[in-house]
Amino acid sequence: MSLQYIIDGYNLINHPLFKKLAANKFTEPRIALLEAIKRNKLCGSLNNRVTVVFDGYSGISDKNIETDIRVVFSRNESADERIRRIVENFGNPKNLIVISDDNEIKFFARAVGAKAVSVEDFFGAKLNSQVKKRVNEDLELNFSQKHKITEELKKLWLK
Repeated sequence: MSLQYIIDGYNLINHPLFKKLAANKFTEPRIALLEAIKRNKLCGSLNNRVTVVFDGYSGISDKNIETDIRVVFSRNESADERIRRIVENFGNPKNLIVISDDNEIKFFARAVGAKAVSVEDFFGAKLNSQVKKRVNEDLELNFSQKHKITEELKKLWLK
């Protein structure tokens, strides 16, 4: 069962945690967001579909857009209105996950049976796993450290 992610693009770009996940600080923020979503596998399985909704008109050339991430520009309506329409027209809301910090959007998504996730929780899950991985790597001892500990324990216990 694949999931459909609907992401409020500027909510993610303007969140402080985005800067921690964006690899290239000099890339245009919308492209950096698409790259971060793909590189960090923020939406899980490759079978899951991702739609990122931005306010306004396209400023990204088509060649820069990742083909497996659908990018929608709201044009004459707000991104929130466009997200609401996408959610309304989605066939099976149980397979839909809406990422936004807008309370109206989250409430609407939950009302139709979709899952609503805050930007902090969306980024946080990935960042927490990266931090845990770094902590575990820091706890790993090299051979000489292990040998030194073993020798010290031998001195203490084998007197």
